[in-house]
Amino acid sequence: QVQLVESGGGLVQPGGSLRLSCAASGSIFSIGAMAWYRQAPGKQRELVAGITSGGSPNYADSVKGRFSISRDNAKNTVYLQMNSLKLEDTAVYYCNADIRDRYMRQGYWGQGTQVTVSS
Repeated sequence: QVQLVESGGGLVQPGGSLRLSCAASGSIFSIGAMAWYRQAPGKQRELVAGITSGGSPNYADSVKGRFSISRDNAKNTVYLQMNSLKLEDTAVYYCNADIRDRYMRQGYWGQGTQVTVSS
């Protein structure tokens, strides 16, 4: 059974920083691309940042220059460093990973972690 567990969310003032972590565990054979999505109230879930198995990142235009995605393949973990946070960054942040276990390859989602930017 594969699980993704996120941590690091919380309440922060505008201009502040947070670092999210997402650790994959279970019967993992390999992990491909990993990504962070977010969903604000009343809005659709959107891609924030992604990173390939080789470490190449990509970002939504709204977070370029402020957010940084990285991964530690030895720990099966992906990170999202969020700086210069804005009110509009408030959302539930979800981790997604393309994981191959013993039997198949599929995408997995974490349970989500709340990020609230407020003064």
